Amino acid sequence: MALREILHYPEPLLKQKSLSVTEFNDELKQLAADMVETMYDAPGVGLAAPQVGVLQRLIILDCSGSDAPNDLLVAVNPELISGDGDSLEEEGCLSVPGYWASVKRYANATLRYQDTDGNVHEREADGLLAIGIQHEIDHLEGVLFVDHLSPLKRSIFRKKYMKMLREKEAENAEA
Repeated sequence: MALREILHYPEPLLKQKSLSVTEFNDELKQLAADMVETMYDAPGVGLAAPQVGVLQRLIILDCSGSDAPNDLLVAVNPELISGDGDSLEEEGCLSVPGYWASVKRYANATLRYQDTDGNVHEREADGLLAIGIQHEIDHLEGVLFVDHLSPLKRSIFRKKYMKMLREKEAENAEA
């Protein structure tokens, strides 16, 4: 396993759609293992392949929390096949570090996906897992959680975030 670099906004690759996985091989299993290690190291609760520069439909999630045993979900070619109820929760993202915003999502979701061997599964989810599934699938479509904000809030985000990036660059240049 190896840690992978997590791409950050405004990296253009994050806005591209991912391709379906067609080969279930050792390379896919290695990518999944690397993503798991990268997510836990970050630390985060989810990661999509585009966030590590790979435009394939692969997501990983573990919303179990630090006090509970791992509940790792590795989902290849994930599809949200149903969703109901409303949830408005604050979200963050490993690709948009230091910024959180409330996003409206389904409260309950049903996911269809394949494992790294190509077997098809379905999983019901609610709470943080349902939100995480929707968030990570958005990454596969080239959508970031900030794209769900109103135009005004998105504009404010861009200004604040770009200012934060400039300040970090200035700090790094001084060091």
